[in-house]
Amino acid sequence: MGAWPRTEQEALAVQDALRSQLVIGGGPVRPATVAGLDVAYHEDGERLAAAVVVLDTADLSVRDTAVVRGGAAFPYVPGLFAFREIPALLEALGKLTVRPEVLVCDGHGLAHPRRFGLACHLGVLTGLPSFGVGKTPLIGSWDQPGEERGARADLVDDGETVGAVLRTRAGVKPVFVSVGHRMDLDGACDLTLRLASRFRLPETTRLADRACRDGLR
Repeated sequence: MGAWPRTEQEALAVQDALRSQLVIGGGPVRPATVAGLDVAYHEDGERLAAAVVVLDTADLSVRDTAVVRGGAAFPYVPGLFAFREIPALLEALGKLTVRPEVLVCDGHGLAHPRRFGLACHLGVLTGLPSFGVGKTPLIGSWDQPGEERGARADLVDDGETVGAVLRTRAGVKPVFVSVGHRMDLDGACDLTLRLASRFRLPETTRLADRACRDGLR
């Protein structure tokens, strides 16, 4: 991975170089395992805990969990937020004994001002298929999808479809799905629905969120 960038200019250069390696499309049709990734911050805004939880997609049981405590690896700069979290997330991924087939990030992929959100960044660095499921949008405009579970609408930014606004539960506000690396949007939405069988958010996000919050205690 080389030296971690220290300045905004260095981070932008890394982002540009890695973005050229993105592969959009493909992805496993029915992956056996999928990992949720999330980071929780201490109230000081610098200390953090990064968690990766691997689930069996057949029954959503937990196959493996890894939590790493550390500090933010980069200052807060809009559009470069992934640089704060990726070293800790990569360390947590390295502690797993079960290698996931797909990474599901609590955040965004292409639905990013520079078309290179956390899901893209992690996907390129690991080589694993990846996508993001955001609770709120980072960019873009959209029409409201239908009220039924599975309804979706395009998330559009500057005339480009960068993701989908997906209803995971009938009558509940949607989530924002965008591909990261080696995934297509239909596959990412289908997998999100499979993972969100009971709640608005996919189990990957819910369990990773719980694990990283517990890791701060």
